[in-house]
Amino acid sequence: MFENYRVFKTDFAGRPLVVEAGKMAQLANGACLVRYGETVVNVAVTATAESREGIDFFPLSVDFEEKMYAVGRIPGSFLRREGRPSEKAILVSRVIDRPIRPLFPKDMRNDVSVVCTVMSVDPDCSPEIAAMVGTSIALSISDIPWNGPISGVSVGLINGEFIINPDAEQRKISQMAVTVASTDSRIAMIEAGANEVDDETMFNGIMAGHEVNQQIIAFIKGIRDEIGKAKFAYTSADPDAAMLEAIKNFACEDLKVALDTDDKKVRDDRLGLIYQKVHEHFAQTYPDAEALIDECMYRAQKSIVRRWLLDEQKRVDGRGMDEIRPLAAEVSLLPRAHGSGLFTRGQTQVLTVATLGSIGDEQLLDGIDGEVEKRYMHHYNFPSFSVGETRPSRGPGRREIGHGALAERALVPVIPSIDEFPYTIRLVSEVVSSNGSTSQGSVCGSTLALMDAGVPITAPVAGISCGLITEGDRFMTMVDIQGLEDFFGDMDFKVAGTHRGITAIQMDLKIDGLTPAIIKEALFKTHRARDYILDEVMLKVIDRPRAELSPYAPKMLSTVIDIEKIRDVIGSGGKVVQKICLDCDVKIDIEDDGRVFISALDLDNCRRALAIIESIVKDPQVGDIYTGRVSRIMDFGAFVEFAPGKEGLCHISQLDTKRAEKVTDTVKVGDEIIVKITEIDDKGRVNLSRKAALLDKNS
Repeated sequence: MFENYRVFKTDFAGRPLVVEAGKMAQLANGACLVRYGETVVNVAVTATAESREGIDFFPLSVDFEEKMYAVGRIPGSFLRREGRPSEKAILVSRVIDRPIRPLFPKDMRNDVSVVCTVMSVDPDCSPEIAAMVGTSIALSISDIPWNGPISGVSVGLINGEFIINPDAEQRKISQMAVTVASTDSRIAMIEAGANEVDDETMFNGIMAGHEVNQQIIAFIKGIRDEIGKAKFAYTSADPDAAMLEAIKNFACEDLKVALDTDDKKVRDDRLGLIYQKVHEHFAQTYPDAEALIDECMYRAQKSIVRRWLLDEQKRVDGRGMDEIRPLAAEVSLLPRAHGSGLFTRGQTQVLTVATLGSIGDEQLLDGIDGEVEKRYMHHYNFPSFSVGETRPSRGPGRREIGHGALAERALVPVIPSIDEFPYTIRLVSEVVSSNGSTSQGSVCGSTLALMDAGVPITAPVAGISCGLITEGDRFMTMVDIQGLEDFFGDMDFKVAGTHRGITAIQMDLKIDGLTPAIIKEALFKTHRARDYILDEVMLKVIDRPRAELSPYAPKMLSTVIDIEKIRDVIGSGGKVVQKICLDCDVKIDIEDDGRVFISALDLDNCRRALAIIESIVKDPQVGDIYTGRVSRIMDFGAFVEFAPGKEGLCHISQLDTKRAEKVTDTVKVGDEIIVKITEIDDKGRVNLSRKAALLDKNS
């Protein structure tokens, strides 16, 4: 039945990697089932037979699908089924997309879909890496034109030693988490988070991953050679050579004038007139070819910009190759926000706003990894007005989610622990103007907002991008690329970090990969640039976190109680803790490990609530003094609730310093009185004395 079924095996970082092909998803153009340890990912790739007309891009979609059955869980949604992709799934999809996209023919317009379905998860064997390797195999053995294969690994750092594909326990203590994708000759993609790792260590880690990738690439080539299909022919979207030359000759000089400005709006206005002129001129020569004319105009602009950069070291805005655009920074722009920072780099502006909340405001996650909650969140918004366009907002797309995650990753290493700063932290980066490098602008704006909010970060973080133009063996890198250089260039190498070291990297390429020399140069230039941004701009505006929080931020107190006392603080059905919250106007979060967090706008309310909780968890001792409430009155005395759920008897003789004829002559139900514990009998019954407490108070 399964005549074409094949199994291929190899060792991958000390764990078995098994690839099955020819049994599942046989109607796809290419498919494989990847088993890495006990992680299982099915990858299927498909392509349309015909190209899509009227588009100027290659229509590739990559989906990393998390199935909750993979970890033996039922989804937590109302429908109890998987809904929209999680942020984690979207980020993994982007990580797989970036190294494979440049390896497709640039003139192909056939829709291509990659679907990676995670069916089983072994925490020690990354499903993300399995999916990337599986994607490379499925494309390699398919009939879809693709110039692979690639391989990907994760690199950790523990005690100065690089760990390839670290297991779950190793990931917890690793100083960096770097995903490296490679072709057989170059590094195709880097995605990194790190705890202030120096440039040399990061470079060596990348190269260690690249070396291991070569083993897996050789394994994939063996599979391709045995069962790979011949690649299908497709209709090229390239314009006719004569058409391209004619349009370039007609528009070249006008384009040079239009592109030579540092103002994006001026440039766009100039280009709009040229596009109109070109379309009118060539409408009869090339009827019904609007998309091809636009493609020729794109190539003409690309040629001009790249020639300027490579041959003349000329940038469109007149800067030097390593010169950063004009910078500005501000804080405290929003009086009611807990913290805010505006970072400006040329025509790119990002306003980041910090909000502090209680621990109960943590984000709850429902995914296939072990992470279930997150106390630090970073969200990124890119409205259409930031680029002068008009379109409705439809919520965050994959780009927004990716940029938010990058900024979040860059700042996680400097965020204080929950014990040091018991708050949930949310940052929102609003891109108010965009002309390139908004993600790194959001890193800088976020550092400003955090310090303005009084968050005691361990070090300020800045971000910068490095661009690239290549031609054969020639290459030219440039710091702080603007939109046009990103659009027509070969690389957007984003690096964030402190003075001490790197905290995040994201590398986007339009070519098949980078040499070690290019990576080294990019790391050097970005380090020097972020030091300049920190010292000359950001730290001159605010050099340390504010000593006090905003008056509008919640105040927080915390304590640790015996886990055996948690039920006493919560009470039956939550009655005790709810009453404390109501009476003191506070919010209380109790963790399973006994940590208690109390938040309120008024610090005195927090202190009142803390005192009540301490009275509940403290075992009563003879001599302790409490302020209690009279709960019951008897002929012989009054029962006083001296702590929630704890009651004692104050005999009539102990109600006052003078003799009382009747209990009601001195107290009534509901009165708050001060009492002292005078005796605790062997049955745990507590005797109280108001008389003794008053005497002690007045002595």
